[in-house]
Amino acid sequence: MNYLAHAYLSFGDPDILVGNMISDFIKGKKKFDYPPKVQNGIMLHRKIDEYTDHHPATRDAKQFLKAAAGIYAGSFMDIVYDHFLANDSHEFEEGALAVFAGKTYDQLDAYKDLLPDKFDRFLHHMRTQNWLLNYRSLEGIRRSFEGLTHRAKYIQDAEPPYLAFVTHYEALKNCYELFFPNVKTFAYNELLYLRPEN
Repeated sequence: MNYLAHAYLSFGDPDILVGNMISDFIKGKKKFDYPPKVQNGIMLHRKIDEYTDHHPATRDAKQFLKAAAGIYAGSFMDIVYDHFLANDSHEFEEGALAVFAGKTYDQLDAYKDLLPDKFDRFLHHMRTQNWLLNYRSLEGIRRSFEGLTHRAKYIQDAEPPYLAFVTHYEALKNCYELFFPNVKTFAYNELLYLRPEN
């Protein structure tokens, strides 16, 4: 899952949100530098990623991108899942995604002193370009794909994965619809386990 899904699967808890969003920027024992609830968010992120990678719908979905994306099929699929979540009327009613995106940026800004420097710079681009909202559009996904290829070592051209995404759009959407209710339930139950006092 990518940034929108991890934010959404924080279930409105700001501490969990921070941990969930910074997890990829925290290595090894550095997670213990953070407050316990933020640590829970870091762990939740990793649990979600593991669950996502091993879900049958994800394995099926990656096959549609594999010829074009190779070893990065899973990374592109994370972005694809965010696109379908952003357009899921069961999760976001009309106008709700824009509100959610703004609230997410505000909550992260409130924890600015805790954010790793690299993520803080990342957040600036996320907010100014409104990534969370722009996952809704095909152009937003194209730009996200381009950003991934700029960061990746073994793929330079975003166009083949993007064309595979557009070509197999309905099949990928079906994979999302099989997957997302499962991961939402999984993440909620994991969060209950991580914070039993609540």
